[in-house]
Amino acid sequence: MWYGQKSGSFMRLKNVKGSREYIAASLLVISEEEMKGFRGKWKQEIFQNNHPLLIEIGMGKGKFITTLAALHPENNYIGIEKYSSTLIRGVQKVEENPLPNIRFLRMDAEEIAEIFDKGEVDGIYLNFSDPWPKDRHAKRRLENKLFLRKYHEILKDDGIIEFKTDNVALFDFAVEELEGEPWEILQLTRDLHHDEAMMEGNVMTEYEEKFSALGNPIYKYVIKKKKNS
Repeated sequence: MWYGQKSGSFMRLKNVKGSREYIAASLLVISEEEMKGFRGKWKQEIFQNNHPLLIEIGMGKGKFITTLAALHPENNYIGIEKYSSTLIRGVQKVEENPLPNIRFLRMDAEEIAEIFDKGEVDGIYLNFSDPWPKDRHAKRRLENKLFLRKYHEILKDDGIIEFKTDNVALFDFAVEELEGEPWEILQLTRDLHHDEAMMEGNVMTEYEEKFSALGNPIYKYVIKKKKNS
């Protein structure tokens, strides 16, 4: 089931020579040495405002989050990506079309609670995450219980997570992982592009455009952190 499902998550960009050096020199990317120092102070010190802070974990080439930042100047956005060869694409997009309300981090999502303080984040986007199809790799899936608990820690009360994938097995796994955890499911669909209510305001990623064009259904849930839990 896992292996038969096509997913953008399986495809990685080839190594881009010089990408690590490029992003290290960019003012849009907060360095690994600096990022922990901004814990609890991202809005005030990086964006110099108190606007909502929204993060995308596994941003790929950045189409989704840069589009959101352009559409919603009233919010602050941080794109997180582990791979330099992928992150560079998003950085270049913003260098070509500057946006004051977005920054980037090159980091592993496992460290997320060390980078953001309790209740500091208003919303999290998980788009077309790597499904890690082998059972022994389940702990690496960004939608598992361990990661959900990290997200719960950094989100404000009533903070939102939006998750999209074209991988039905990953989606089923993600929904099962919510059982017994302090989250409320606000919306859920197994065919996003034929769900009028959930398509309102939808911003597509590169993978979403590609796989929906092939007729693949897109799965999505929106969950909310329960208060005082």
